[in-house]
Amino acid sequence: MAPMGIRLSPLGMAVFCLLGLGVLYHLYSGFLAGRFAFFMLSEPAGGGPETPRGSAPGGTVDLRELLAVSVLAAARGGQEVKRVREGNVLNAKAKGKTREGAEEQLTSGDLLSNRRMFYLLKAAFPAVQINSEERVDTADQETVSWDRSIPEDIKQKIQPKEVPAESVTVWIDPLDATQEYTEDLRQYVTTMVCVAVNGKPVIGVIHKPFSAYTAWAMVDGGSNVKARSSYNEKTPRIIVSRSHAGKVEQVARQTFGNKTVIIPAGGAGYKVLALLDVAEKNQEEADVYIHVTYIKKWDICAGNAVLRALGGHMTTLTGEEISYTGSDGNEGGLIASINMNHKALIEKLPDLEKTSHK
Repeated sequence: MAPMGIRLSPLGMAVFCLLGLGVLYHLYSGFLAGRFAFFMLSEPAGGGPETPRGSAPGGTVDLRELLAVSVLAAARGGQEVKRVREGNVLNAKAKGKTREGAEEQLTSGDLLSNRRMFYLLKAAFPAVQINSEERVDTADQETVSWDRSIPEDIKQKIQPKEVPAESVTVWIDPLDATQEYTEDLRQYVTTMVCVAVNGKPVIGVIHKPFSAYTAWAMVDGGSNVKARSSYNEKTPRIIVSRSHAGKVEQVARQTFGNKTVIIPAGGAGYKVLALLDVAEKNQEEADVYIHVTYIKKWDICAGNAVLRALGGHMTTLTGEEISYTGSDGNEGGLIASINMNHKALIEKLPDLEKTSHK
């Protein structure tokens, strides 16, 4: 007897095939859905790490934050300046001559302070233009970061203010009064940071490394320093550069009389502080600051910003505002004052302007 067999009709075969295809589709579609969900969950949230503020063209920066990091940068640079001087490892050398023929000095304090200050500011605000007195060696780059903390005194006095990053230029002087630094005349030495917006100085920081005193101010914001209660306009005490005190003294005494006091001093930052109420035992006091020759903008920008914030003035000898864009030098000399008739002072000193271009 032949074995029994199972035979399917054509309709049965079709049903069987459809059932098999349904099972395969169900299993495979579940696998694809799982893989797709895994892929989506594996993507980093937000597209990656947070981008530092002011890092992209067209972005904005907060001037309050920029003030806070500028204060920190000046202090950190000052630590290097102090360490090198106290260790007596200046490694001083000539880097060139001024227009007047004086030799310009460069020390390890200048270079180490510059590295600290530049890379801290650049790390905090990568898209902002930074101009420094000393060249930045990219091979000697320092990795630094800022935790974006803002000191309490700045928080209390300054409100956040956003400006376009492209409108900002930062000027840093990692060691003002290098000549005096090499002579161990420490009272004149400062580190400075200035922030200009569209060429106008709006933030100024002047730090004295050897006493840890820091003056800061923001135009239309606030400051931790103030003007003195009175100034002498009739026979002012005039603070000038040590290198050309004689030029100013002759004209000043012709203008204000023989009782006019001329104070020779080093460092533009020190001279601006001499116009203010600064509780420092080694800080002299003056009524007017005059400079009659070419001067670099990183020397004067911070002081200009501080004076502007307090209602004072710093202009060329002919009364023109100094723009902190373009070239790094100011050709027109300068006169600075606060709580005085600045225009009247300029009119009394017309002859000084002639020497500023020499």
